[in-house]
Amino acid sequence: MYKKIARSFLLGLSLLGGITTGLHAQDDQPKDYLPKEFHAGRRAALREMMPANSVMVVFAYPTRVFSNDVDYFYHQNPDLYYFTGYKEPHSLLLVFKDEQTDSAGGKYSEVLFVQKKNAQQEQWTGRRLGTEGAQSKLGIRMALNGEAFKNFPVDFSKFDKILFDRLPDDVSNSRDRADLFDLIQQFKEKAGITDATAKDKRYDNASYRQLTGALREVKTPEELVLIRKAVEISCMGQNEVMKVVRPDMSELEIQGLHEYVHKKYGAEGVGYGSIVGAGENGCVLHYMENTKTRVGNTLLLMDVGAEYHGYSADVTRTIPANGKFSAEEKIIYQLVYDAQEAAFKTLKDGAKLSEAENAARDVIAEGLVKLGIIKDKKENRKYYPHGLSHHIGLDVHDRSNYGTLKKDMVITIEPGIYIPAGSDCDKKWWSIAVRIEDDALITQNGYELLSRFAPRSVEDIEKLIAQKSALDDFKLPPLKSADKKGF
Repeated sequence: MYKKIARSFLLGLSLLGGITTGLHAQDDQPKDYLPKEFHAGRRAALREMMPANSVMVVFAYPTRVFSNDVDYFYHQNPDLYYFTGYKEPHSLLLVFKDEQTDSAGGKYSEVLFVQKKNAQQEQWTGRRLGTEGAQSKLGIRMALNGEAFKNFPVDFSKFDKILFDRLPDDVSNSRDRADLFDLIQQFKEKAGITDATAKDKRYDNASYRQLTGALREVKTPEELVLIRKAVEISCMGQNEVMKVVRPDMSELEIQGLHEYVHKKYGAEGVGYGSIVGAGENGCVLHYMENTKTRVGNTLLLMDVGAEYHGYSADVTRTIPANGKFSAEEKIIYQLVYDAQEAAFKTLKDGAKLSEAENAARDVIAEGLVKLGIIKDKKENRKYYPHGLSHHIGLDVHDRSNYGTLKKDMVITIEPGIYIPAGSDCDKKWWSIAVRIEDDALITQNGYELLSRFAPRSVEDIEKLIAQKSALDDFKLPPLKSADKKGF
């Protein structure tokens, strides 16, 4: 019983968070959600780019089990949110290139199938927009309950192209005949999709990705407002942690301080699992255990990004937990800093991202050779194994076609050097891991550093660490039942 209540409670939170587009009756909501006009504009832009006589099909993301009968906090398919603003599960959007005609002679070019209103379910799992809410709040005139899709008169055989993303094959089936499982099965039946027809050229996954990538990679003014805020909030988290950090802190404590600051400024969560790696742990690129109980007198790599109204930042700072870089740490840090500066100089509208990648990699390769850490510049990937950049937005690795840089794209620039213990170099370099990651807005003649609010240079970082923090006095009494040896 208690597990069922817990699951219902968490589902309720997820749906409450899921449908708070600022568009329902709940009071005291933020006023800066994307407006319905934004989503309508994105659908119009999509139709202009779609091939002749085509239809695009966009499904919601599945719900996922966290543990037993408790689900993960629900996260909508960013494509569906981008085109509609709808954040509930078990939903489906059809966008037609050309106007369609219903049985009464009415015209429409889009249909959104949503969860049906259900007072009993909503008492447990939170408010649903329903068809009326989708029509009035999201501005989608043709909004129907999901159960209507089964008999909806759409003839997919008449379209030259049916654009849809890869369909998930691990969606659970429930007693609800309008859940995502049934919507997908009904779509397959209507479109004639079977294993034998999977390679039919009308079924176009590649064009779906290209079209959504082309739209989402260039940000609108409305999106940039939210991205700027997500990035600045992330910088505030980095700054406060720099001011409060001590060698006796744990990685989890530092993670918690970051995320507390994010929420204090209104961020709903993080855009990805927070990475807080001390010393050797920083050499693991996607380290997320964050279980070291004492960060000690080491470098602390903190890759933590706030998510604000669906848009994610991605900011990394590497700092000395004791307040001062050692001689070796400073050398490696400065090398990464110089590589990032070299990459920044290449950024502008019309440039190739590969130019930034090559500029940063050349600096690091040459520097590692001079330090005797590698013998040949070609060995640089041994200690700089990842790429330099990716787009950010509704996904932290946002949808993009990764071609020429364009004005109003937002990308990361994140060179790094990671030298694990046991590496084939002088021991004095072992366990040094440095990544500096910043978010840059591409402009006509250069870039704007959105994450400029958090210091990057050795001198500025050490100076900020020496300052007092509002969190300095945030101390809790020990747990009476805890085994103190475990802390």
